Amino acid sequence: MTEQGPQSAEHPQCVYFHFGLIVTGETEEQHLPKLFTSLMATRICTFKVIWRVGQLDAITSEERLKALGNRKDIPSKEAKIGLVARRYIKIDDCHFVLLIDDLEYDRRDQAQQVFDRYRTALDTVLDTLKHRASVHFLVNMLEAYYFADVRAIKTVFGNSLADYEGDVETIRNPKSDLRELYPSFSEIDDGGRILDQIDIEHVLSRSDACASLRTLFAWCVKVLEAYSDHDCTGFYDKYRLHDGKLSEITGTQLDNF
Repeated sequence: MTEQGPQSAEHPQCVYFHFGLIVTGETEEQHLPKLFTSLMATRICTFKVIWRVGQLDAITSEERLKALGNRKDIPSKEAKIGLVARRYIKIDDCHFVLLIDDLEYDRRDQAQQVFDRYRTALDTVLDTLKHRASVHFLVNMLEAYYFADVRAIKTVFGNSLADYEGDVETIRNPKSDLRELYPSFSEIDDGGRILDQIDIEHVLSRSDACASLRTLFAWCVKVLEAYSDHDCTGFYDKYRLHDGKLSEITGTQLDNF
């Protein structure tokens, strides 16, 4: 990600930012804003869930995907995603939308197609406002990132685990792994308590890991840069945006400003 300064000539200037989250999971619906605590600590932005939607599967037919891009023929589920995003964005020039889905292991080979379907749904309805919404994946699911900061797990269960040695986004089923380690693990209740403690800077401290998660944070930082004169240079070190691995799929949205 190339570091850039504010682009005040191109966009309205914001003093405070509102990020609305469209999510696909129960834990995310209740607790995902906690993932952005380090950004909210700057007191220039807030994150809140605005809607939970069921997952969309890949469309493999180019003809069907092309038809989806026709506003007259857009299916109701895709239309609702776009309308929810548009309603939130239209509240104010400083409102933005993040659509965040789990990319489970058995869907990874279809990541591009899933991304295209969400992106097309947003683009079709948002039209000229499409640059104020983005699509991101938690890989393979939110619980993977707990293993990159096991100190947070320790606050809930106590453990002698060490941080996962590899890239946590390669863990096939982190939720199942947690239940093997802690049979009483509650995805929502315990997950919420873990997210209360998780240190996202530590999670992203390895440049060779967490490409999808880093891209999510990179997009937020790009918004802050493009729409304000806030000094965002500190975020590049916090989240390893200078040299950290980014998603080849969702990273395409980082130049849409």
